[in-house]
Amino acid sequence: MEIKKTLGSNIARYRKEQNLTQQELANKLNISYQAVSKWETGQTLPDLCLIPDIASVLKISVDRLMGCPHNFDAENDYEKRYDSDEYYWGLRPSRMCLKILELMPPIRPLSLLDIGCGEGKDAVFFARCGYIVSAFDVSEKGVEKTKRLAEKAKVKVDAFKADLIDFRIDRKFDILFSSGVFHFIKPELRIEIFENYKQYTEKNGVNAFNVFVKKPFVPIPPDKDEKRYNWKSGELFTLYHDWYIESCFEEVFDCNSGGVPHKHAMNTLYARKTAE
Repeated sequence: MEIKKTLGSNIARYRKEQNLTQQELANKLNISYQAVSKWETGQTLPDLCLIPDIASVLKISVDRLMGCPHNFDAENDYEKRYDSDEYYWGLRPSRMCLKILELMPPIRPLSLLDIGCGEGKDAVFFARCGYIVSAFDVSEKGVEKTKRLAEKAKVKVDAFKADLIDFRIDRKFDILFSSGVFHFIKPELRIEIFENYKQYTEKNGVNAFNVFVKKPFVPIPPDKDEKRYNWKSGELFTLYHDWYIESCFEEVFDCNSGGVPHKHAMNTLYARKTAE
């Protein structure tokens, strides 16, 4: 009985977040709206084979749909970090931004999605350069600061709140960009999430990503815990074995986030989609 209540409540909640009526959800699933109504009131359960489709339409993971909590509350963690007029990560755009300008100069309108945009420094930089920018982050305060920064720069950024684990892209972009957030993705979710990213990249478009990797000679950073998941060296690159690799490299660098000096090892990838 509890699973009916939990699942029904979640379907109703996430349906409303997507601004879908019961009929619209039913149409997308090729079922009757009465079936959706019975799910949401806890009278019946969806067929097991429909669960992935429901999650996909609602743009959430199956775990989230079923009411399974994430191990790490990234939302609250970053709400605290961004609860200041100052910008936690500063305002200087990352080096990756300059590489995007080299690979995909905005000589024509190019759409770009910044995944896990934080407080918006990179997203706003791209908008100032002439890209059509969308950006999302799990932190409400981060999204608000992104919007304020864009307003101050007199540019448009379509910034919205979404959870990296649950959000799935449903329209194509010329460029997908993300820096310093993929350690929140559990290993078992990576193939699914990156297949979604690759599917919704335009032909000749670019994915530019980096991930923290584990190295035996790099001490564990002070903010590392069991709820953040480092990658293996080269793992990100193998996910793009069927794309043209514009550039990929590994580096170890010094970091002072949190006020404690430490080091990180990181893999960075720029890959181009050369065929559908």
